[in-house]
Amino acid sequence: METEFVYQYKSPSLFFQEDNSKIFSFSHHSEIELDNEKPCFFYGNIHNAYLASRCLSVLAQTVSSHFALTPGQIAKLKDPIVSVGAGELHFEGFSSCNSVYAKITILKNGIDGEFLHAGTTNIDFNNQTIRAFNQVQQSEKLLIGVGSKEVHIVTDKQQTVEKKVTLPNRWIKGLGNVQVFLSEMELAFQLSKFEALQLFKTLPNAPTKSDYYLIKSGLNYSFSPLEKPNSIKVGGIHRLNLVQKLISSVDSIFIYKHQSQQSFAFILNFKDIQMTYLFSNSVYRGFSGEGRLLEDLTNMVSDKLILGINHFFKTNELFNPTLIAFENGIDLKLMNTLQSSLSGIGLLGYNLFDNNYFYRRIPFKPERLMSFNPRLKNAKKIVNNDEIEIVENTETYLKAMVKGSADVYHTVIKKNETYQCTCNWYTNNQNTRGLCKHILAVKIAIE
Repeated sequence: METEFVYQYKSPSLFFQEDNSKIFSFSHHSEIELDNEKPCFFYGNIHNAYLASRCLSVLAQTVSSHFALTPGQIAKLKDPIVSVGAGELHFEGFSSCNSVYAKITILKNGIDGEFLHAGTTNIDFNNQTIRAFNQVQQSEKLLIGVGSKEVHIVTDKQQTVEKKVTLPNRWIKGLGNVQVFLSEMELAFQLSKFEALQLFKTLPNAPTKSDYYLIKSGLNYSFSPLEKPNSIKVGGIHRLNLVQKLISSVDSIFIYKHQSQQSFAFILNFKDIQMTYLFSNSVYRGFSGEGRLLEDLTNMVSDKLILGINHFFKTNELFNPTLIAFENGIDLKLMNTLQSSLSGIGLLGYNLFDNNYFYRRIPFKPERLMSFNPRLKNAKKIVNNDEIEIVENTETYLKAMVKGSADVYHTVIKKNETYQCTCNWYTNNQNTRGLCKHILAVKIAIE
């Protein structure tokens, strides 16, 4: 199941103009056959037509953007996914380099339509529909169909070539990491529209390799190459050009920081539409390579429990782990492990604005999702091969020798609750990108 996911739309997405309405009929595809058999997930009117279409245009630009790719990788552009359910629509996607995550949330009060089938599916963002996003006027209605309720007559001029797409595994793995960062974010600044416009005037015009910092001086906000107290580190600042074209339309903007300075986030608030952007701290650091949940996954829950949960919850339904544990008599420690497992394979998303999880019926087979996390698999292999020697183990101190690559042994030390290892991964990353396979193996062995 570790082969990359190849999907092919039965027909291309289409765009129609009818009187004062623009109609987008998005072709969809899922690895779940039951979802593919559904002709339409949602059909209805988006109240804020102009802003919704501008956000979709920016999302399309995001998924086709690349900030640290070789020419051979640039061809692997990816379509976004849409989650339909609970009266809301969530459009999500990554930049081609996987260092930028974007999500559009169209809230209940911004939608008037039929939710025909709850689920998550890839949708075809072809050139015709992308160009049409920019044609929607403020006086027009915007109708969106995820799938098609009826058969449209397509002229030769309207036809586009059906495309076959390979979705890289790192894109799917990114879904299992971004909500970890989002759930650990803290609100740093809340800016009005005027303050946001002033801030983005200080955005550098050309790409720069050096880090910048978002600072507040008095009542003013700016981007500066100099770090100051309470500033937010902004690596790869030219990526913010993705956001800039929407700043003039926001009601407010919320800026979040991560305590480790490993990422930062923006929420563009348009009242009934929100657009969330999460940036890694470097264009060379994709979200697929993070391993923030691996430590929790050393205590595994059964695949049957994960599959059962996946059938029990509906798409976009709120996921409150404490309440679920209380109502169903589940041990809180087990619930924490279950939540980590669901997050780690992308079945949970995180709404930063409301600080809550939502369930995402992902369009990939669960066994594909559960086949990822190579560090965890390598750690289990070390344990199964009995390649760990516990030298000393007390309440406050542990020392172990762990066999690594090329028969080299690494020393794992635990002092109180802090682990260290002599391997290159730990030397380069410490524990900022999750535990190395040697520490994971020791944790599995002793727990």
